Amino acid sequence: MKHTITASLALALAAAPFTAAPALAQAPAATTASEDARLTAFLDGEFAEYLKTQPQLATRLGLKEGGDKWNDNSDAAAKAELEWRKASAAKMKAQFDRAKLSPEAQVNFDIWALEATRAEQSFANRIYRPPFYSRLYSAHSQLPDFLVNTHSVAEPADLANYIARLRGMPAVLDLAIARTKASQAAGINPPRFQIETIIAGSRQLTAGAPYGEGPDAALWADVQAKTEALVAGGKLSRAEADSQLAAARSAILALAPAYERIIAWAEASLPTAPSGKVGALTLPGGEAYYAAELKLNTTTDMTAVEIHAIGRAEVARIEAEQDALARKAGFADRHAFYAERKRLYPARQFDDAARKEYLDTANAFVARTRTLLAPYFGTLPAYGIEVVREPAFSEVAGGAAHASAPSPDGKRPAKTYVHLAGTVPDPAAMYTLMCHEAIPGHNMQGDIQVRQQGGPKFRSVTGYVAFGEGWGLYAEAMCKEMNAFPDVAADFMRLDAELFRAARLVVDTGLHALGWSEDEAVTYMNTTGRQPIERSRSEVRRYITLPGQATGYKIGMLKIMELRRRAEAKLGDRFDIKGFHDLLIASGSQPLSILERRVDAWIAKSAMN
Repeated sequence: MKHTITASLALALAAAPFTAAPALAQAPAATTASEDARLTAFLDGEFAEYLKTQPQLATRLGLKEGGDKWNDNSDAAAKAELEWRKASAAKMKAQFDRAKLSPEAQVNFDIWALEATRAEQSFANRIYRPPFYSRLYSAHSQLPDFLVNTHSVAEPADLANYIARLRGMPAVLDLAIARTKASQAAGINPPRFQIETIIAGSRQLTAGAPYGEGPDAALWADVQAKTEALVAGGKLSRAEADSQLAAARSAILALAPAYERIIAWAEASLPTAPSGKVGALTLPGGEAYYAAELKLNTTTDMTAVEIHAIGRAEVARIEAEQDALARKAGFADRHAFYAERKRLYPARQFDDAARKEYLDTANAFVARTRTLLAPYFGTLPAYGIEVVREPAFSEVAGGAAHASAPSPDGKRPAKTYVHLAGTVPDPAAMYTLMCHEAIPGHNMQGDIQVRQQGGPKFRSVTGYVAFGEGWGLYAEAMCKEMNAFPDVAADFMRLDAELFRAARLVVDTGLHALGWSEDEAVTYMNTTGRQPIERSRSEVRRYITLPGQATGYKIGMLKIMELRRRAEAKLGDRFDIKGFHDLLIASGSQPLSILERRVDAWIAKSAMN
């Protein structure tokens, strides 16, 4: 999933384990409330300063300031951010006595303090994250994706900012090339498959009008549509629109040389681009780097060996549950059930009719699931949610679906993006995917998070992989509990999806800590993880270029399930499912250690009522 937060902020906030100092006896309520308010005001002021350096995050939040600029991703800017965070944390600790804050304010204090430490870790590992390395977040596609899917155009000034960002793209792309070359000089080379993807994607982005014959290029189609919407709304005259479109066309044409420079760099890199064994162990200092990434993404101290063992144990448990469910449905075992699904739905390629059917069914399911929430959740989503197709310039066969949060005012709805290329999946698998990405998963969580009131604003955009993706997997289980699934096949495919996430633990650690090759990982994901070969290949390539990220999902889910079982066991009839869920997602993302602390406090308080 793509988070509604910049990479630098996400890395700075995410998460080696953190245990705060035990709270002392609480101060009188009036003093505590006053100190809480003072801390919130301080943190809001600090966050406002931070936003001045992060114009893309500001745009995601619906703010207009800096709407004509891109983030400064230079090493100098990253160093300045690190120093600012350290100074901010020190200033907070000097001005506030943590013991005088309420428990929730202490959480805000602790998370903001974590940023300085995480920023230091992020900066130390910066060389491992060149802008063209990641399968999910490569600069060549991320910039146009931001303009198409995040930069809204509601007023003429927004259109002017859009065009200014178009003009600024070549400089950002050139910096991305320079940073990636610096990583290459340090022995950190993007894998061959990623280089090939960059070449193909760059060529696609500069194909068609206005570059030449054929359908409109993605950015040209987008800016035309957004401009015409202003005209239709009476906010822009025809003459003004034509003038702005001419400026946009000129800026888009100027992108061609920048993408040619990307292609030239990529083609020059191909002869030495690694393939086969391309995990973290092949990088200089890769073992320490991967250990740091596991802490970042799981917010625990678990080692790669421990996570690998958990993955294998979870695979065995889930396979046993699949066997039991298959027998209950009249089949010999899970293999027979899978064979029947394959007979009923033989492999076929997506076409326009299949894409329409998929999107119509997915959106209808999300709408229905939304009606089932009230008995289980006190805080409900308020904004629109749409399931849409991944943009053509970033769509790949077998690509991972992902979600985006709505804007804080709801004008930009939450969206779930699905890749509708390659082989059509088993239709029963779609339901679990929508539970994870949309309702009650990421779209719902993002909706609630951006509408947070009362607490400091930075909490509305803070993201932790283990918490967010752990919630996504827990949401899949909640769909079963809410009777959202239409049949046994959908429930079986829920287990199939959980099996896939357990296999991720095995594959990610296998690639980066045990020396697996890409093909070994693909084979395991295909045979044990039960994923089609094209998706297995796509997933493994994602893990190779984003070490540790895939481990956060299952580790987070396991912790949430553990905490729920603990609460149910200790509270018995006093356990309130709505209260438990609101505790989890109504106050924003958090490291698992802080989540556990909050749940334990909630259990103690509930036991006294």
